[in-house]
Formats: sequence, structure tokens, C-alpha cells
Amino acid sequence: MMKHATFLGSAALIAVLAAPVAAQDTTAATVIATVGETEITLGEMIIARAQLPQQYQALAADVLFDGVLEQLIQQQLLSDAVTETPDRVEYALRNERRSLLAGEAIDMLSVEAMTDEALQTAYDSKYETGESETEYNAAHLLVETLEEAEAAKARIDEGEEFADVAKEVSTGPSAPNGGNLGWFGAGQMVTPFEDAVMNMEVGAVSDPVETQFGFHVIKLLESRVKEAPELEEVRSELMAEVQEAAIQARLAELTEAADIVLPEDGAFDPELLGDLSLLEPK
Repeated sequence: MMKHATFLGSAALIAVLAAPVAAQDTTAATVIATVGETEITLGEMIIARAQLPQQYQALAADVLFDGVLEQLIQQQLLSDAVTETPDRVEYALRNERRSLLAGEAIDMLSVEAMTDEALQTAYDSKYETGESETEYNAAHLLVETLEEAEAAKARIDEGEEFADVAKEVSTGPSAPNGGNLGWFGAGQMVTPFEDAVMNMEVGAVSDPVETQFGFHVIKLLESRVKEAPELEEVRSELMAEVQEAAIQARLAELTEAADIVLPEDGAFDPELLGDLSLLEPK
């Protein structure tokens, strides 16, 4: 189970095992064992257990306790055997500390930002006064040139089924499905395409519409009015948006107040990031 290939018997690992501690006196700082002069606390064990792979999480508590303690003791013995900390380990520790503290800051900001007022404000801003939104179900065919688009449109005007023509000539990923794009709302398509759809009658087929992808011929299949959702329906989505906005606002404040010195353009070769030899002892 949670053992390195170089397994050492538990009896040989523990220099001093702390005496049993009454549950009511136990805290995260409680020392569970010592290895030489190094203490292993309950807090360290809790963190180690939380970081175990999922398949270990359901093991019995006594098995986990013994296994985690043994793992930490083995790690301490091996780390004590390293007389000089390599530079790469120091860099990794700095990154780990930076990441953990940044995570704590994000957690605190997220909790502070998450108020009923903030959620209501975000809801009102996103959905305004509960106004409805029109959604569209359309199909299209996509070709490279205006001439190809006009030829496809002419075939449809002469009576061929839109889906059949789209399957034959369209270069878009929806071609095998007759060009059907499904339902979409405002802001989900590129502007020329969206403008054309919003000005069409259901059942109509557009003249060629040019976008950065090529030339489209569009058929509006259906439209419907989508009512604004209730706040509870989008609570999770809004919570994420509120939290992200709070984090970005705080980052902007911190960036503005900090003295940050960046390298000049071209000062360092980006390929240096892949040069692991720089971490090796000189």
C-alpha cells in the first residue's frame, strides 16, 4: 500500500513514539512521533492523508493512520540522509509555498465575496429585469468562395433540400448533420452570421454571408423566446462569476500597489524554461 520500493520495517523507523494522547487534548500541533530531532505532528498526517490517491481514501482509519505515519517517517529518514539541499528542491519549495499561500488568499477572497447582495447584483446585471432572450435553431453550409455559395443557394432555390446540399458541399463540421447547428443565442456566433440570422424569417434561406471562416448560406429552422432563469437556477454559475470578479479586482489592486520589475523584451531566451541542466549541481 502506501510504501516506497525501499520499505523499511516500522520498528526500525521510529526513534521515539509519542505516548497516547487523550482525544480532548489533541490538536493539529500534537506530536505523534519523532525521528531524531524532527517532530511529526497530527496536522502533517492530516494533510498527507488528504493528499492520498482516491483509492486509499476508503481504507479503515487504523490502516490509514499507520500507513500515513510510516510514509512520513520513511520520508523523514530519507530526507535526513541528504546532507545538502539541492537548488532544485529549494526552488520547488518556494513554488509550493507561493502556490499554497496564493490558494489561501483565493479561498478567503471567495468567502468574503460570496454574499446574498453580491449574488443578487450579479443576477440583475446579467439578466437585467428578467427580460426574455430569443434563441435560434439554424442550419448552414460553409464553402470557400462566393461563387460556390451562390451556386449552392441556387440549387436550394430550385427545390433541393437544404440538408442534402449542405451534406454534399459544406466544409463545416456540421455538414454530416445537414448543417444543423442546434440552438444558440446572442453572442454565440460571429457577428455577420448572427446579424443575418436575427434578421431572417423562420424557414428562410439567406444569401451568402461572409465571415472569417468563408461563405455561409443559412437556413433559419426555428426561433423561440427563452425566459430569464430564476436566481436559484443559476446560483452556482453566478457564484463562480462573483468569486472570479473579486479575485481579479484584488489582483488588480495588488498589482497596482506592488513594485514589479519585469525583464526587457528579448532579455531571456524562452527555451531556457526547458533547460533542466540549469538545476543540476555545478
